[in-house]
Amino acid sequence: MGKRVLLLSFFLFSFVSLQAQTVADTTWRRSLSTGLNLNQAAFSDNWKAGGVSSIALNTFFNGRANYKWERVSWDNTLQLQYGQLKNKGEGMRKSLDRLYLDTKYGVGFSNDWNVFASANFLSQFTKGYEYDIDDAGNDKLISNFLSPGYLTFALGAEYKPTPNFSLRLSPFAPRFTFLVDENVGENERYGVPPGDKVRTEILSGLVQVDYQKDFAANLNLKLNYISNLNYKRISFDKVDHRVNAVLTAKITRYINVNLMGNVVYDRDQDHSVQYSQSLGLGVMYSLEGISTGQ
Repeated sequence: MGKRVLLLSFFLFSFVSLQAQTVADTTWRRSLSTGLNLNQAAFSDNWKAGGVSSIALNTFFNGRANYKWERVSWDNTLQLQYGQLKNKGEGMRKSLDRLYLDTKYGVGFSNDWNVFASANFLSQFTKGYEYDIDDAGNDKLISNFLSPGYLTFALGAEYKPTPNFSLRLSPFAPRFTFLVDENVGENERYGVPPGDKVRTEILSGLVQVDYQKDFAANLNLKLNYISNLNYKRISFDKVDHRVNAVLTAKITRYINVNLMGNVVYDRDQDHSVQYSQSLGLGVMYSLEGISTGQ
């Protein structure tokens, strides 16, 4: 079931892409940023202040491709984040892992509003563990690619007064939660019923906010917020919330300081708020461009 949904989504997006390329007098706005951050600390064995020698490596890729023709728009976002951490005396451990894809096709009915259809996908690349769960130092597998994975389709209205801000309101937003790794399922189910690999929530709504801002020539913020509501369990404490933020400060053309943060509240995962944060100094390459076609 899960593979069929993903395959159908791929063909749908490919069809829309081909249709968009055949339209005359089009405008594309594209941007990308990719980089590598390195954190390192070293202590001698007799360092009295305490500390553990460590090295961490994080990489990221953020891409946007937004299309506009008269009242028609097609916006696409891809965000990839991955990191590894090595503390002295321990093996390599994952410190950052995010795979996010969003695509939206809209038709405007006023200067700031449009009706839209969209799809977004969220998962991680590799296995994730809860480390040292017992005195023997054993680890517990709690995630993997498509375990969990979330695919959400949405229909609704979007408020987009500027290219840097959008608010989507979707009263109909079916969501599919995937759990394809049975080894993960033995420890965490993420709301997927035992014996199943996919949980389907048809009667669901979605609120999504995308925002990016250049506060200065060398300081940029990208913010994404997604809220999912299952109508069968309407209660504020059962609404899922996800926030992803990336703050980038350029020191030189290629050297930057990068702060990334994620906040998740999802009772199918945990009854408490989850968060992750990373700060790194590294190299970054960014590119922006606008192209038109006749």
